[in-house]
Amino acid sequence: MADRPRRRRTRRALLASLVTFAVAVPVSGAARPAAVPAPVPTVPGQLRDAAPGALEQRYAVSRQDIRAAGRMAAGHGDLKRAASLRAMAAPGRQFLSFDGRDGGRSVEVVGELSSARRIAVLVPGAGVGLDAYGRLRRDARALHRELGEGGAVIVWLGYRSPATISPAALTTGRADEAAPGLRTLVDGLRAVRPAARISLLCHSYGSVICARSAPGTSADALVLYGSPGVGCDDAAALRTGARVWAGRGGGDWIARVPHVRVRVPFVATVGFGTDPVAEEFGAEVFDAGDGGHSDYLLPGSRSLTNLARIVAGTEPLEASR
Repeated sequence: MADRPRRRRTRRALLASLVTFAVAVPVSGAARPAAVPAPVPTVPGQLRDAAPGALEQRYAVSRQDIRAAGRMAAGHGDLKRAASLRAMAAPGRQFLSFDGRDGGRSVEVVGELSSARRIAVLVPGAGVGLDAYGRLRRDARALHRELGEGGAVIVWLGYRSPATISPAALTTGRADEAAPGLRTLVDGLRAVRPAARISLLCHSYGSVICARSAPGTSADALVLYGSPGVGCDDAAALRTGARVWAGRGGGDWIARVPHVRVRVPFVATVGFGTDPVAEEFGAEVFDAGDGGHSDYLLPGSRSLTNLARIVAGTEPLEASR
């Protein structure tokens, strides 16, 4: 009986947050500039159908698309976006695809995909985009260094990321839209590197996307970290043959998010349910150290070490007693 008042309080808190977000976000959004325009990108073929040597051609075509989007952003007067795109188009950068429209979509490769034996796909959460892409690039490079020879990291910014404080960040809608694209990417990677070990590293709202793409995935590992929940009660409901891991840093504010799901009439189901690091969820829990919500891939961190070990197929280090 003691749990019922606590559950009611968490539900009320979640609903109050939803109301606050629903009011605050449209007001703040009204003051934002119009979306930055971008040209229609070149449509690449399916990655799984790529002929030998086609990766370099894809990288070159994507670089041209990024530069074209940068010129349009500069003409629009958005110097921040233009500068971000100039950095993305630098020699040596490798993008499997790019689309600058509607906030932007991109898939970048860090490392040599054509010879990779271990592939990590980073699936970022809310509040990311082309203007803040440098942080994703930093994290990918840190993980790539930790993986060493034979490792490749794919930065998958393949969806319209919701604002961190927004109604969209409390529902599965954006994840439902994004999941088919992530599943297609994993299938393509499996076709290009059939013997490679593929791991999905799913941060925050990205863990909801990974859960939606999990049934039937050919990935070997599904790693949920800094997760608010994934929209299902337990790991078995993911219906995946991948090994499911979960971790949360000791300083991550996501621990204070109510782990409930509430049906709001005429709106949506709000919240994501069971905490993935809870025993009842059934994932294998790894030590993610003491970092905060954005610290999981910081060089030298316990979380980075253990994420790299999971990608490599070795057991993560246990927490010190």
